[in-house]
Amino acid sequence: MTTTRKSCLVTGCSSGGVGAALAEAFAKKGYHVFATARSPSKVPQFLHDASNATVIALDVASSESIAAVAEAVKSQTGGTLDVLINNAGLGLDMPALDIPISLARKTFDVNYFGVLEMIQMFGPMLVKAQGCIVNNASIGGYMSVPFMTIYQATKAALIQSSEGWRLELAPLGVRVLCLVTGGVDTNFLQNLPSVELPETSFYIGIKDQIAKQEDSVPFGMSPEAYSQDVIRQVERGTTGKYWIGGASTISRVSLWLLPQWVLDKVYVWQKPFLKEFAAQQQKSRKNA
Repeated sequence: MTTTRKSCLVTGCSSGGVGAALAEAFAKKGYHVFATARSPSKVPQFLHDASNATVIALDVASSESIAAVAEAVKSQTGGTLDVLINNAGLGLDMPALDIPISLARKTFDVNYFGVLEMIQMFGPMLVKAQGCIVNNASIGGYMSVPFMTIYQATKAALIQSSEGWRLELAPLGVRVLCLVTGGVDTNFLQNLPSVELPETSFYIGIKDQIAKQEDSVPFGMSPEAYSQDVIRQVERGTTGKYWIGGASTISRVSLWLLPQWVLDKVYVWQKPFLKEFAAQQQKSRKNA
C-alpha cells in the first residue's frame, strides 16, 4: 500500500543519537518516516509504535542491505522519497600510526561511501519527488585535531562532495543540504570504538588519555532543538552548507580569522596530555 504523505528516510536512528531525534521530529511533523539502524531493536519505541513510521534494518556499509531497503521504501511510497537524511556515522579516535587499515576503510565505508551509495540507490526516487538530500557532516571536517584524523577526513570528503553533488543534482530538481554539525548532546562520544594499541606503539604510554572522553559534548545543543532547525531548513528550501550545533558559529569565525599557528594551539589544547608527551619524547631523544 502506498502513502500520499511526504516521506523521509533517516539512517542511524539508534536511541540517544541525532538520527533518532530527526526521525521522531519528522514523524511528528506529519512525514511518513523510514527509521533505519543496523539493529532495529535500538530504535526508540516511539518510532516502532507510530502509525506513520516504519523501522527497517539497514547497514549503510552493505550494498545488499541498501538495495533491500530501497525496495521496501519503493513499495510503500510508489517510487518516491521526499527527504533522505544520511546521518549514520562511525567515530574513530586513534593515532594514525596505529590505526588498522581495515578500520580506517570501514570508517570511510560508513561515513562516506555509504552516503554515496545511498544517494545512488535512492536517486531516482528523489528525482521523482523533487526531493532533498541532507548529509550530516561535522565541523571536524575543517579541523585538524590529533588522533581524529581519519574521522575528520571522512567528514571533509563528505563536505566537499556534497557541494559538488549540490551542483550536479540541481538540474534534476534535487536539493543537497550539508549539515556542518558542531556540538550536539548525544551519546556519540561514549560509543566510539575502544582504543586498542600494539605494545610497540609510540603512544602506548598515553593510551588511556587518548581513550578518555568527555562525559558530555562541550557546548552541546539538544537533539530536539537540532532536529527542529533541520526541519526548518529542509522546508525552507535551504541548500549548500549549513552550520548548526553548539560552537558552530564561533568555530566558523575562528577558522576564517585565525592563522594556522593559533588554530594548532587550539587543537593541541583539546588534547592537553600532548604537551607532557612531547616533553617526554624530547627528553628521551636527548638521553639516547
